[in-house]
Amino acid sequence: MSAHAAHSHGGGHHDEPYFASKGSRWKTIMSWVYTIDHKKIGVMYLAAVLLAFFLGGVFALLLRAELWAPTKTMPDGQVVGQIFTGWTTSTGTTLTGNNIYNRLFSLHGTIMVFLFIIPSIPAALGNILLPLMIGAKDVAFPRLNLLSWYTYLFGGAFALWALIGGGVETGWTFYTPYSSTTNWGNVTAMVLAAFILGFSSIFTGINFIVTVHKLRTPGMGWFDMPLFVWATYATAIIQVLATPVLGITLLMIVFERVFHVGIFDPALGGDPVLFQHFFWFYSHPAVYIMIVPAFGVVSELLAVHCRKRLFGYRAIAFSSIAIAAISFLVWGHHLFVAETPAANAIFSALTFLVAIPTAIKVFNWIATMYKASIAWNTPMLYAMSFLFNFTIGGLTGPPLATLATDIHLTDTYFVVAHFHYVMMGGTVLAFVGGLHHWWPKITGRMYNEFWGRVGAVLVFVGFNTTFMIQFILGTQGMPRRYATYVDMFQPMHQVSTVGTWILGLGFIIHLCVFVQSLVAGKKATANPWGGMSMEWEAASPPIEHNFHREPVMTHGPYDYDTAIPPHWTAKDYPLPPQRPGMAH
Repeated sequence: MSAHAAHSHGGGHHDEPYFASKGSRWKTIMSWVYTIDHKKIGVMYLAAVLLAFFLGGVFALLLRAELWAPTKTMPDGQVVGQIFTGWTTSTGTTLTGNNIYNRLFSLHGTIMVFLFIIPSIPAALGNILLPLMIGAKDVAFPRLNLLSWYTYLFGGAFALWALIGGGVETGWTFYTPYSSTTNWGNVTAMVLAAFILGFSSIFTGINFIVTVHKLRTPGMGWFDMPLFVWATYATAIIQVLATPVLGITLLMIVFERVFHVGIFDPALGGDPVLFQHFFWFYSHPAVYIMIVPAFGVVSELLAVHCRKRLFGYRAIAFSSIAIAAISFLVWGHHLFVAETPAANAIFSALTFLVAIPTAIKVFNWIATMYKASIAWNTPMLYAMSFLFNFTIGGLTGPPLATLATDIHLTDTYFVVAHFHYVMMGGTVLAFVGGLHHWWPKITGRMYNEFWGRVGAVLVFVGFNTTFMIQFILGTQGMPRRYATYVDMFQPMHQVSTVGTWILGLGFIIHLCVFVQSLVAGKKATANPWGGMSMEWEAASPPIEHNFHREPVMTHGPYDYDTAIPPHWTAKDYPLPPQRPGMAH
């Protein structure tokens, strides 16, 4: 893709970086408050999701600290092994250590899922990059984009209200009848937070679908788009179709709590299993809202840092759409212990089906790396970490889709480990890798590569130390969501807790690297990695309207064997010898 002449935007303030000062401090602040620039909105999303990640991580460290030793009551009545000993709230409610533990893991899950992982790549990186990647000036509906941001903030405010009020004890799934009968104020606030955040997700999805359909640069067909755009598009379809189901379900919980309408509570004539069907009809597609954008990020990282045409482009693109479609058919595997045998058999078979398009991606990524010129920098280390961890997460899925083994493994630490290998080892590591990859484009600054690699290695080691051993815990019968355990599990729990310290250290190093980059980082060139997709045509950081001239499609996003990357020369990037029959 080469930005050849079309129409210049002219000079003036439009040629300044998108985050340039508007003169006075007040005008600069207001330019962010009322902005409809997709890049500024994406940066604000990025700051918000990183704050949510920090809060969720703190809660994770606290609950792992509580699990350092089992709780025991000694002959003299003294309780040992419990960090959180409980207290009495201002309303006179006595919270035991177990209550506090329940609130910690509930807040960890709720914040990580609804405030961090779901919006992390689509709303943050997607907002910043999608218009750039297709050569557009902005998204299709800039004001709707701003509304989605403030809707996210509004939902976050409700979550903060629930947090300040003491949190919730229901887990992030809000299972009834517990969520409809306990802790009235805080549960209602958190449920409303998730309900409001769903609207933000829907607005973003609508915007991206229309943007991809209508605003691609001249000459860019569907199979000329970067795979990150394909993944974001597939994710947007899931967001628009699945999220309303969650919204209605959560609203019914509020109605049941406030007006005592019998929907899910058996005491009122409701059906709690109905809630599980409604919730997982959204929440299993939501798993793909979290992971499919990560697939797109990894596709970009591998192509750029292997400097090679992606193997099986169309297969990877169509597999994203296939995953989006199949994701709506597999929710029943969360209810194997609550369904009929016939339904169990059907949902088990459908669950195995989703492995096919996922495996297509993994095999094509590995084929891309074959005989490639791999640059072992921080983004590439994260791409490799993703492949290792996500493959483990994927291969531990079939035991949970198999009826005979799932009955034993359900609600154990095996499920905790599997979920985190997909979400943390997959989505989060891809997000952090993508953040390093596009950091020079977003900020105009390079970061310290050595310390970036150190942080990546520590995150990889810490993550696997934390969660690999939890597979063993689960197979031996350690149930999840318990604040204590039998003595035989203590060594494994302690290994897992030490892993969280290593993991936390890795992320602290990344934070320091990014801060140093913003303060004193070397100025980035327009295309530091030699990428071929259209965002590398723009300046680093981009101007307000993204491109100095309207870009025109002249080569594909992965044509490393036939074209020179934007802003590079033939001397810097010698092309390989042309094989017979290879077209330029």
